[in-house]
Amino acid sequence: MRRREFLAAGAALALAPALDEVRYAEVVPGTALVFPRDHGAHPAFRTEWWYVTGWLATAGGAPLGFQATFFRSRTPWKTGNPSEFTPRQILFAHAALADPGYGRLRHAERTARSALGLAGASETTTDAWIDDWRLALEGETYRVRIAASDFALELACTAHGPALLQGEGGYSRKGPRPGEASYYYSRPQLAVRGAIERGRGREAVTGTAWLDHEWSSHYLAPEAAGWDWCGINLEGGGALMAFRIRAKTGGVYYAGGTLAAANGRARKFGPNEIAFAPLRTWRSPSTGVEYPVAMRVSAGGQSWDLEPLMDDQELDARLGTGAIYWEGAARAMRVGRELGRGYLELTGYWRPLEM
Repeated sequence: MRRREFLAAGAALALAPALDEVRYAEVVPGTALVFPRDHGAHPAFRTEWWYVTGWLATAGGAPLGFQATFFRSRTPWKTGNPSEFTPRQILFAHAALADPGYGRLRHAERTARSALGLAGASETTTDAWIDDWRLALEGETYRVRIAASDFALELACTAHGPALLQGEGGYSRKGPRPGEASYYYSRPQLAVRGAIERGRGREAVTGTAWLDHEWSSHYLAPEAAGWDWCGINLEGGGALMAFRIRAKTGGVYYAGGTLAAANGRARKFGPNEIAFAPLRTWRSPSTGVEYPVAMRVSAGGQSWDLEPLMDDQELDARLGTGAIYWEGAARAMRVGRELGRGYLELTGYWRPLEM
């Protein structure tokens, strides 16, 4: 039903007369992020997401990975139609559970217009929802509630420090042009407690997670094909974020990253200080797409080898955001020793990513 409503909304917009294009807000360097306001939605910008990824352990110690993501997208046309059904903002949500015992990714997605309270995103704090799926910030705890057909998540992810501002005070460049940027902050080292369901009753879990909140109007340049990204919670309380945007012609279009210590002191890295080197690839039996699922990430003279919890962590979201990508739980290793855990994201390997 949700997908049919979304497609119908798109058809209505295509046929509507005299619609003007929206002028999206721009990302400007030097803009200070203000909390709690900037935990909330920024509907004047084209694209926004709240991403929670993490590692869980059952009572028996079995490792699992999870993802819960809410996307907000502003439609590109102005309309004077006052109806609440007019699709000015579209909400997407992805959720996944990586379970080595199951052997492949459990995942689900939803799409809806922001209308009648059935879907939306608060502008005052983190609170995004589609029906009974929700990600909401209560105090310093992010509440994740996902109920899919073959799995469910009910998690409390608690922060124990201020937001980690990425780039220059939250202004994160994605290319050499000034407008190719996002506002971006992270909440690493979230302490997780809660429960999951995966066809065997309710199970208590604990773990550690990472939240990214990012908004932009021109995230990817026309020359860009997609990105590789990692968010790793390091042992001792540190955190590593690194990304590279790949060019359609091959090579790197842009790159950046941050290495933060447990005390919050952070070192920022420019494009020439970040490198991603594939160590091993995996080809999806479902889509035929090949991904570098094991990756050596180097930042400022240090390197970490990212090894996936399991290879099959591909998410086919063609019915929602229109993309196929790999988003997987991974261990950060160095000379055979585990130094951290987090997530690796690989986009644009199926076809150049469009946003």
